[in-house]
Amino acid sequence: MELLQALSEWPIAAALRRSSLAYLLVNAAHIFAIGLLVGSIVTLDLRILGLFRRFPLSALGPPLAHMAAAGLVLAIATGLLLFTVRPVAYAQNSAFLAKLALVGFGIANALLLHFGRHWRLALAGSGAPSIEVRLAAFLSIVLWAGTVIAGRWIGFL
Repeated sequence: MELLQALSEWPIAAALRRSSLAYLLVNAAHIFAIGLLVGSIVTLDLRILGLFRRFPLSALGPPLAHMAAAGLVLAIATGLLLFTVRPVAYAQNSAFLAKLALVGFGIANALLLHFGRHWRLALAGSGAPSIEVRLAAFLSIVLWAGTVIAGRWIGFL
C-alpha cells in the first residue's frame, strides 16, 4: 500500500486531480483507445468467424491487428495515468481487478494466436481459418467485451 500511496502523490497524478480539463482529456483518450482496440479486434474476430468474407483475411488481418495493438498501447498508457489518481481505491475495487485480469487474458489470447502457426496459415489464405483460430477469435470477443463491462462497473462499486 505504501507504493500505491506514493504513486498517488506523483506530480502527474496530483495534476490530474487538480485539473478537470487534464483528467477529461486523459479519460477521453482512454475511451478513444478502447474504441480503437475493440473496434479493430472485433472486426478482425468477426472476419475470422465468417463475416465479411469478400475481404481476404490476408488483407484485413495485418492492419486490423496493428490498429488493435496501437489501441492497446494507448489504453494501457492512459489507463496507468488514470490509475494514479486513486490507486489505493482502484487496487481494492473488484471490478478493476476483474478488468485487469480480463485485459491480461485478452493480451495472452492475442499473443498465442499471433505467434502460432495457425494464424500464419489463416493469413496465407489456405481455406477457412482453423478451429483453433476461430476459437481464439470467439474468446477474444468475449474477453474484450468483458473488459469493457468490467471497466464500466468500476464506477459503480
